[in-house]
Amino acid sequence: MAAGMGKKQGMISFQPVVEQCEGCERIISDEGTAHCTTYVNPAAKWRLGICNFATHAKPEIKVVTVRINPLKAAKRASSRRG
Repeated sequence: MAAGMGKKQGMISFQPVVEQCEGCERIISDEGTAHCTTYVNPAAKWRLGICNFATHAKPEIKVVTVRINPLKAAKRASSRRG
């Protein structure tokens, strides 16, 4: 098999995994190359960010703190008191 060519399974040609896929549970090794069991072209899944089926990477959740206007906060606090 030529370098860069993928594994053929039926009519589908699976491409070798990319560097970001290392550590994923969906990788199988066959004939010296590693292939993803889910996607034909794993590089396309990492192009826009994290792969949605990656078992080794979790998306980061961004926590945004909201700044409250002090005048509005004072009005809300005073309306609750009385």
